[in-house]
Amino acid sequence: MTQQPVRTATAPAPRPVRLRPPHRPGATLAVTSAATAVALMNYTAPMAALPALSAASATPPAAQAWLLNGAPLGLAVLLLVAGSLADDFGRRRLFLIGTFGLGLTAALGALTTDTVGFTLARAGQGAASAAILATSLGLLVGAYPVGHARIRAMGVWGAFVSAGIALGPLLAGSLGGLDWRLTYLALGLAALVTGIFAVRTLTESRAPRAGRPDIVGAAVLGLAMTALLTALTLGRDGWLRAPVGLLLLAALALTAVFAVVERRAAAPLIDLSLFRSRAFLASAVGGLFTGLSVIGLFSYLPTLLQHALSMSALDSAWLFLLWSGTSFAVALQSRRLTGRVSARHQLAAGFAFHAVAVLPMLGTLTGAPGDAGASVWARLVPALVVAGAGSGLINAALPRLAVESVPAERAAMGSGANNTARYLGSSAGVAVTIAVATTPAGADGAVLLSAVMAVVATAGVLLLREH
Repeated sequence: MTQQPVRTATAPAPRPVRLRPPHRPGATLAVTSAATAVALMNYTAPMAALPALSAASATPPAAQAWLLNGAPLGLAVLLLVAGSLADDFGRRRLFLIGTFGLGLTAALGALTTDTVGFTLARAGQGAASAAILATSLGLLVGAYPVGHARIRAMGVWGAFVSAGIALGPLLAGSLGGLDWRLTYLALGLAALVTGIFAVRTLTESRAPRAGRPDIVGAAVLGLAMTALLTALTLGRDGWLRAPVGLLLLAALALTAVFAVVERRAAAPLIDLSLFRSRAFLASAVGGLFTGLSVIGLFSYLPTLLQHALSMSALDSAWLFLLWSGTSFAVALQSRRLTGRVSARHQLAAGFAFHAVAVLPMLGTLTGAPGDAGASVWARLVPALVVAGAGSGLINAALPRLAVESVPAERAAMGSGANNTARYLGSSAGVAVTIAVATTPAGADGAVLLSAVMAVVATAGVLLLREH
């Protein structure tokens, strides 16, 4: 009887281990800054082209605010959602969704033919931009250790916020003379290219929590913000009308419901206990009043310049560059203030600069179109430069304060909360600025309102100091 050979089970070959690539701080900063600049270029592009867009879409004056407010509405509604999802499911993953989504929605914006379609495309662009902005700071926190290197990176990122704001109107003014649609095709292509580089560059990071995403909270918050912004936009035709009052009451009620939902949620969009922190409140107040005071006025400024000084869209964009270009330069250099000036004091100084700078603009944006003497330019040019310096200080201080005011593992939530406040404020600021500018108070009323809100912001940020 022959003995059968013994069969031995062979262990399966070990699967190759894919090592997670290490963080590449310089590349992470470059990609997140580039994507942020593209998102802000998309945000500011309609500023210089609002008259042309209104004509192409047959938009009545009462609805012009929606052409500007579509993107900030999408940003404000989804920034908190994006921040929480990024912490839970991966910042790199959501960043890529944002960059490729911005490319798609920018292309859709170029294909629209009416006000509603363009506004919806802009809301989609804002939602995609929310994913980019909410995840960028979280990715930088993962790439840079605590200390001077991280603060420097935050300053560079803040400078690219200013760069995007500066370049958007220039791009729209340059290509708008050919066809306004080319602006959005170019921005869509830039977003897609940035996304391709991000795929090969970024390392995943997350800080997961127990519980499912707070979809109910996101829906309630979105409805509250939509009701508020609709009321502010309709208010220019009469603040005492029933629809305006009902929408404001709905916004207030939905905000209260949102607070209840967040208290009961296992993984809330925003941890309400953060509002006990004065640093967090300073960050939120700074973001809100940046939108109300600074972005609200300067979003509509190119249109005011075109009307008051009979300027073309490109010429108004170049003049706008005095403000936004100075903002970029100051934000880039603000890292030299690290260790000597706190983020809160830097933020307050930025608002003070803005308040002082815009007051000389009173009287420069009124009168007959084309009526601009030497005295007008002598007041307008320095005002734009000084206001730009204030904006640069603000743009560099806000991301620092947003990250420093929350635990490190909640960096994306802190960024999302800060940017939500900023773009909610900007949506309201644009609506109110246009409403005031088209009343008998005119452009001077809008400028004075911006200055007053900047003074209030300065006082609020200084008072919100930690004991």
